[in-house]
Amino acid sequence: MYSQAYEGRGDQKFQVGANFQENGTGITASYDYGLGENISVGAVSTYLLGIASGIDDDTRERFDAKVRFSAHLGPIIDVSPAFDIYPGLDLGLKNFGFHTGARYFFSEGLGVYTEFGFPIAKYQTEDLTLSDKFHNQFNVNIGVSFNFL
Repeated sequence: MYSQAYEGRGDQKFQVGANFQENGTGITASYDYGLGENISVGAVSTYLLGIASGIDDDTRERFDAKVRFSAHLGPIIDVSPAFDIYPGLDLGLKNFGFHTGARYFFSEGLGVYTEFGFPIAKYQTEDLTLSDKFHNQFNVNIGVSFNFL
C-alpha cells in the first residue's frame, strides 16, 4: 500500500537532499505541515558544501533559510495518490522566491522528490559578487522524502 504524497490537514513531510546551483552544490532539508486540504506551510534550509574555486565566500554566503507556502495540486488534477505536484512561494534570507516540486512515495513512509526554485525579488540587486549569487539564482533540489503520519 502506498502512502499519499499529500494527505491534507495535519500532513507532515521531512525531506533531505542535494542542492545544485551555479558555482555551488550542497545539502538541503525541508519540513512541510498541512494546513488544509491543498495548502501547506514549511521551512527549508540549505548549506553549500562545495563551491567553484576562486570564489571568495564565508559561512554566511553558503547558508540560506526560508519559510514557504505550497499549494498541493495532486488531489486537484486527480493523479495517483502516491504522487503530488506543488508550486509555492518562499521568503528567505536573500530573496522572495518561487518553487515548484514533485514527490512520489514508494511505500507508507518513503519517497523521492525534486524541486526547482528561483528568486522573484532579490534583496540586494546591485554589484552582486559570485558568492552573493549563492541561493539567489535558479536552483534544483533532489532527494528523499519521509512521511510523518
